[in-house]
Amino acid sequence: MLGGNVFDYRAGIRALIGLGLVTSSTTALAGAWTLDAGTGQAALIGTLSQASSVFDSKGDVASASRYSKFELQGLLEYGWTDKLTLILMPGLQHVSIDVPGNPNRTGLGYTEFGARYQILSGANWVFSGQATMRVPGTYDAGNPAAIGYTDVETDIRALFGYSFSLGGMPAFVNLEAAQRFRFGDPPSEFRFDATVGIRPAPNWLLLAQTFSVVSEGAGQGLFNTSYDYHKLQLSVVYELTPKWAIQAGAFTTFAGTNALQENGVLLGTWYKF
Repeated sequence: MLGGNVFDYRAGIRALIGLGLVTSSTTALAGAWTLDAGTGQAALIGTLSQASSVFDSKGDVASASRYSKFELQGLLEYGWTDKLTLILMPGLQHVSIDVPGNPNRTGLGYTEFGARYQILSGANWVFSGQATMRVPGTYDAGNPAAIGYTDVETDIRALFGYSFSLGGMPAFVNLEAAQRFRFGDPPSEFRFDATVGIRPAPNWLLLAQTFSVVSEGAGQGLFNTSYDYHKLQLSVVYELTPKWAIQAGAFTTFAGTNALQENGVLLGTWYKF
């Protein structure tokens, strides 16, 4: 078990399963809203993060061997109809862990595909449902750097978006509650994402986001403990043209149990068509 500032190898490896890419950052500009039929958007987001500490079973921070990850996440969304948007999110990743043997992995991450459907809407709000399948890029469960990335997953979520004016500036709130079914040893998870966006100037969008993950009990094997983690991400989007935009930001895991205390940065580009 983790305790004080002592890092136990197996407990630390179990903590790695609490690490999740902040992939929701790539969907922040869509959220609950669906795209108009025949239109789409594409994005490429790079994230670089590392952790040298973990939250133990009591939520206290303990020192750990360094865990590093670079991930390149793609997004393609297309409005099949005004109410139905198709989704494809491929990814590449490099993971390395500073433990004996220096395990590392470079290759495909999860590829996610599915759709979002607008169920109800009003003048300034929308309620949607979304379902996606997540296919892993590796099945090598024997590599510690691949832990948490080797099993098929499905993600079912409800999304609510509300737009309003704040001090004369356009703003919005996007809330997402999800059930993620994980197969194999990992336990399934409840996820909740919240985004607040404010546009202080025509070409600028400021985003504040939180991402929370709570395991539904413990799984099997190295996943034999429950975990949770909560991340805060701040970013800014600048629209270069009506079609092109760039995004930059940073994120941190500010609380959790049996999970990495992860810090990172992100940089991406968006294209509307």
